[in-house]
Amino acid sequence: MKNLKINLIGLLFLATITSFAQDEIPQLTSKDSIIQNSWRLGLGYNIVDDSGDVFGSLVDINEQWNTTVFPNRLSIGRNFKSGIGLEAIGSYNKYKAGNNIDGIFIQEDIDYFSADARITYDLNHLVGGKGWFDPYIGAGFGYTDANNVGRTTYNATVGFRTWLSDNWGLDVNSSGKWRTADKGTNHIQHAAGVVYQFGVEKGLSKKGLEKRNMIEEMVAERQRIADSIQAAEKVKEAAALAARLEKEKQEAARLAADEKAKRDAEAKRKSDLRGQIDALGHVYFGLNSSYLNTSSKKVLDSLGTIILNNPNLKLMVTSHTDSRGASKYNQWLSERRVVRTVEYLISKGIDKNRLSTKAFGEENLLNDCDDYKYCTEKEHRINRRSEFTITDY
Repeated sequence: MKNLKINLIGLLFLATITSFAQDEIPQLTSKDSIIQNSWRLGLGYNIVDDSGDVFGSLVDINEQWNTTVFPNRLSIGRNFKSGIGLEAIGSYNKYKAGNNIDGIFIQEDIDYFSADARITYDLNHLVGGKGWFDPYIGAGFGYTDANNVGRTTYNATVGFRTWLSDNWGLDVNSSGKWRTADKGTNHIQHAAGVVYQFGVEKGLSKKGLEKRNMIEEMVAERQRIADSIQAAEKVKEAAALAARLEKEKQEAARLAADEKAKRDAEAKRKSDLRGQIDALGHVYFGLNSSYLNTSSKKVLDSLGTIILNNPNLKLMVTSHTDSRGASKYNQWLSERRVVRTVEYLISKGIDKNRLSTKAFGEENLLNDCDDYKYCTEKEHRINRRSEFTITDY
């Protein structure tokens, strides 16, 4: 029951982390990036408000705003990753006859020229992003020829761009221009036009960086989970392998024990069989005789029973003589003895193929009763025999 509880907890854990691992990881899109560096080229209209009091007649369009019917403002600039931009601007305009310029009502149209340089700061950079609405502020200096009077100015700008794509947008701004010397009056320039970006280098916005970090964390977490699952699988596989090896070890030990028991049993059976045959003793023959007597037949009857009870048993039957008589005669006599021994066993139902024979004559005496020593009849009788050797069990 305890193991079942542990397994259920493990399954729930695996199901939870597997579900988390299958959650879709968000992808970075173009919305996560911003233009960090680019060149900007602008073309548009320049409107000059020279009322003499700067803001007092700001909206007095008919009386104070001066412009042309054709685009009269050209700018080129570079913006940087830091949100800073540098820009050079050239503009042309024409004062209308009857307008109050530098406190003087002019009697004829007068040309207006200005060349300005400014540094701007993208306010969207404060929040780390960039949208279609792109406000900025700026400051700089320039030179203006107005009402045929040249002057240097300090400039301050506020404006915004609206981006239609990564390359095209609209730029609207107003700049206050304050004289640096006692020539002319302060005035305002309004501008509106098209801006084109080129040489664009993009990077991630603040939100894009946060999203990328989140993606990296999710990927790392997914990898950690995958590693955890893999590690758990390896532990499981290792446990299964250890269990299998232990089972194989136990099986091998059991088989070895069974084999040993089988060998021991077989050895005991052979030993017992050998002991049974040895216990029967030899078949003995009379002097110069190859005939079996009653006692010898009893031995062979018992031997036949043993052979029949052990189907795989095979024997070699060897016959011998004592040392008396000629060697050639003794060899012939031992051959007769081994034939009669085998024939008797065959008559008891023993397959002849289970019996092999060999006759030794007087070669293998069991004592020292050779031709040079006197022995009793009892001592000679020991050598007149048939013996039985197991050749196969």
